[in-house]
Amino acid sequence: MRGLANRDLTAELALSLAASAAHVLGDAGALTSTSGRPLAVVGRDPRASGEFLEAAVVAGLASAGVDVLLAGVLPTPAIAYLTVAHGASLGVMLSASHNAMPDNGIKFFDSRGFKLSDSLEDQIEARLGEPWDRPLGDGVGRVRTLDSAASDYIGHALGVVHAPLTGLRVVVDCANGAASHVSPEALRRAGADVIAIHSSPDGLNINDGCGSTHMDDLRAAVVEHGADAGIAHDGDADRCLAVDASGDIVDGDQILAILALGDRDRGRLAGDTVVATVMSNLGFRLAMAGHGIIAIETAVGDRYVLEAMLEGGFTLGGEQSGHVVMLDHATTGDGLMTALALLSRMAETGRSLRELASVMNRLPQVLINVAGVDKSRLGESAEIRAVVGAVEAELGSTGRVLLRPSGTEPLVRVMVEAPTHETAQVSAEAIAAAVRASLALD
Repeated sequence: MRGLANRDLTAELALSLAASAAHVLGDAGALTSTSGRPLAVVGRDPRASGEFLEAAVVAGLASAGVDVLLAGVLPTPAIAYLTVAHGASLGVMLSASHNAMPDNGIKFFDSRGFKLSDSLEDQIEARLGEPWDRPLGDGVGRVRTLDSAASDYIGHALGVVHAPLTGLRVVVDCANGAASHVSPEALRRAGADVIAIHSSPDGLNINDGCGSTHMDDLRAAVVEHGADAGIAHDGDADRCLAVDASGDIVDGDQILAILALGDRDRGRLAGDTVVATVMSNLGFRLAMAGHGIIAIETAVGDRYVLEAMLEGGFTLGGEQSGHVVMLDHATTGDGLMTALALLSRMAETGRSLRELASVMNRLPQVLINVAGVDKSRLGESAEIRAVVGAVEAELGSTGRVLLRPSGTEPLVRVMVEAPTHETAQVSAEAIAAAVRASLALD
């Protein structure tokens, strides 16, 4: 869950959620312990609200008889990794990812390091506030700090480096978030000359005009320092975007294409297949097809990418936003690992990031978010279907239209790709106008 900390997400709710998660996972048989009590790993990003929410989560878990390892401020993927590495029953991460500082959120991982299924999440919600028998005496959970958490995770992340980064100068924007220590340290240990910006979190400045959603500072710093590349994380560092030496952005589609070709060349791309979402640029699909790589398409969301990867036995997938999952190394999107793998590909090939990114020709893409409409009626409008059909007929095989209700906000997303930005803009505005006219709220 995610919301405004201390209003939507309160200490009371966090405590109840943690206790409920312990009960549900225990009933599902996911909680196992060799020491008599189950174990949880708890981490957070540096938001001020994370301090009291962490205390509440720990209280809920310990009161339900779960021992707790406090990992401190670390990226979300670090908590997934540490959950598995320490044989824990579940992991809990407190973060609102790329959202502004006043928000916070809670993410659960199971004993395998995967995010919970919709079914388990529904069960946790259903059991909130129910009466339960509380353990007493030595039945309550114990809490201790995991001092090696950061170094353990850095060592694990470095496992993706197949060529040292010696000679590469890299600027990394840590978004004043969870990766502010571990990302620069890991890049230096991999051999890079590292310049870190927005790496001084104070609890209030996370994602504030920086990171993967605000890349102007990174672009300027790369050019100013004559760097070979720039890396941008979001607040919890489960994503990575990049900047080439000229200051141009390299998005998640381009990163995924670079990594797919690298894995294929090393014989590590399972089924010569990569998994992406419907939001991935048409240029990505064309590039993969041109290199004999199959691109499987899923709904938007890293959980859907992961589901397709697990179902098909694939090892690489991701989103345009920079969430990249490398199942050979991680169970969730990992911004640090993505950065290390990308830079390692540069070192391995001796090619610049711009050269590597040129593997795909990114078609102009326009996204319009249409608010103030009833997104639940999107599939009912003949008028919208007619406008979309006309645009698709005009674009033919040179572009595409994606129209979908947002999964997290009360709006409809209109996306159009076309040979030129002007064509994409005009087409997207025509569809957006039809959506407003047909679905306007009374």
